[in-house]
Amino acid sequence: MAKIIIDAREYGATGTGTYLKYLLDNLQRIDSHNSYTVLLKPKDIDGFKPFNKHFKKLACPYKEFTFSEQIGLWKQLHDLKPDLVHFSMVQQPILYQGKVATTMHDLTTVRFRNPSKNWLIFTLKQQVYKFVNYWAAHKSSAIFTPSEFVKDDVARYTRINSRKITVTYEGADELSAKAEPYQELEGKEFIMYVGRPLPHKNLERLIDAFADLRQQNPSLRLVLAGKQDTLFRRLERQSQIKGVKNIIFTGYVSDGQLRWLYEHTAAYVFPSLSEGFGLPGLEAMMHGAPVVSSNATCLPEVYKDAVIYFNPLDVAEMSASIQKVLNDNELRKRLIKRGHALVNTYSWARMSEQTFAVYQKILESAPDNPSG
Repeated sequence: MAKIIIDAREYGATGTGTYLKYLLDNLQRIDSHNSYTVLLKPKDIDGFKPFNKHFKKLACPYKEFTFSEQIGLWKQLHDLKPDLVHFSMVQQPILYQGKVATTMHDLTTVRFRNPSKNWLIFTLKQQVYKFVNYWAAHKSSAIFTPSEFVKDDVARYTRINSRKITVTYEGADELSAKAEPYQELEGKEFIMYVGRPLPHKNLERLIDAFADLRQQNPSLRLVLAGKQDTLFRRLERQSQIKGVKNIIFTGYVSDGQLRWLYEHTAAYVFPSLSEGFGLPGLEAMMHGAPVVSSNATCLPEVYKDAVIYFNPLDVAEMSASIQKVLNDNELRKRLIKRGHALVNTYSWARMSEQTFAVYQKILESAPDNPSG
């Protein structure tokens, strides 16, 4: 029996948190032999409820990108003496010397800034992050990426052999909540985006494209769904300054409201400049939304022929692509049908099986109880 630790400090968050939820759920169904310790932030410790007796949870109070992570988490791992640690993100103690597998979701943070953060502090952290990406890629026995694009990107950026990297495509599941109408939009035509408004999500150009669309579709609305934060408030001020009307910033929406939005939107628009997998577009397809997407990074690889693509740097092309879907009902039907078929080709269970197979391969060559 091997002792495996999974760093699940992002459990409960969007993105990596979704990945962790499905990985942990499926690993518990796959593996009834090895012993697992799941590291969680204290605030998330009650959210994970293991149903496999070989899985236990342990509080890990060390925040990512902090000195305490480098020292405190290193000591915690050293004391636990695992045979393998799976870091679900790049952030990890650089001094830890045990067997490691790392999930590298993408290199977006290497290339984009966050204007809501202090410029100097963010720049310094970004340089550290670049080093940690390079170090983790070389130190890890294996690396997981969610797409071939990220695999190639990581191999080039860190100068490692791509044979070390395993692509584990993710999945998309139907929201379990019953659709709950968003009253302000009942009977209205709208396009939508859901997620954080980080710079690489390219929402400023989406707003410019929407301004063009309103010239032909004066009653059309743009829905930007997601928890209100500094970046969303900044985006709202910018849209007001530009005089772009009919934009609805929903703030947090429940799963039921989100399901209703997906089911009733004229198009889900994904204008991103950089993605590792593109889960939001697949989730929209799952619920019957026709998707209009950027052609950047991994998105054509993941979405294949189930969407209409545009150059995310070209506002006019973005607007024209959305207009094409608004005007052509037969095209909408084809996209919805292709979207449903595409989503069914991805599987969280298969992703977890591939991950477990890599664990086994590493463990076969791992010494017993390595110390860090």
